[in-house]
Amino acid sequence: MGRKFSRQEILARLRSTATEGKPIIAAGSSAGIIAKCAELGGADLIMVYSSGRARLQGLQTTILDNSNKLTLDMYDEIENVVENTPIIAGIDATDPSSVMDLPGLVKKFSDTGFSGIINFPTYGFFADEEWRREREAAGIGFSREAELIRAARQSDIFTMAYVFYPEDARTMARAGVDCMVPHAGGTTGGLVGFDSIAASLQDAASRVQEMIAATREVNPNIICLAHGGPFSEPADTAFLYEKTDAAGFVGASSIERIPVERAVKGVVEEFKKIRLKRNLT
Repeated sequence: MGRKFSRQEILARLRSTATEGKPIIAAGSSAGIIAKCAELGGADLIMVYSSGRARLQGLQTTILDNSNKLTLDMYDEIENVVENTPIIAGIDATDPSSVMDLPGLVKKFSDTGFSGIINFPTYGFFADEEWRREREAAGIGFSREAELIRAARQSDIFTMAYVFYPEDARTMARAGVDCMVPHAGGTTGGLVGFDSIAASLQDAASRVQEMIAATREVNPNIICLAHGGPFSEPADTAFLYEKTDAAGFVGASSIERIPVERAVKGVVEEFKKIRLKRNLT
């Protein structure tokens, strides 16, 4: 059902949304029913992550083995029910089977039908600086993710990047990313939410704004969104937009885990409230 969008088409759509004063919403959608409902709700981008499979299993966001294969295998299910929204793939830039040929990896996702990419799984997700340095020394750290973005841009494919620190943002901006996504840490809330690395919404907003400022030092035209941490409910994003220059929000747990937990639990509780006509025991 769906169609592939060019980088220029996506950028024009996103800038038009922001110009209208509406937030850009990118919806993590790791199953057809989630993607279908997200599009009907007005999502600007449909995000496909292998980690979504863990969320749909009732687990915390988890980095799974064979991430790229899982994401590629999800495309047909998502595309089948999405009519007119770009579908963006999370790509693992350190997949051992592809790490030596990032342009080829990007081409594989593009040929499958994805309209854009984002660096997920990401080594930026891990806050331990020594661990990150060790991965860099081994040639499989965050710099590989920047190379992934650079390879996609060279092929004129729409790119997004998760970043966790101002220097990450500068690195991705120099790589030519189209849409920066400052990440405030694992999403809190729901049944299996993370403990936030940010003490409060204000702390998270300050972290996000620092990364947006770093992005704009390099290129003020990059679209900046935000993701994660204590920004887990729609009401939280009102604070985000008030305190930062974010033009929108990327939701994964916030869209495909927490609402499902709440809805299913709630509807079963409603069914249980209805009494039988008589005692049948």
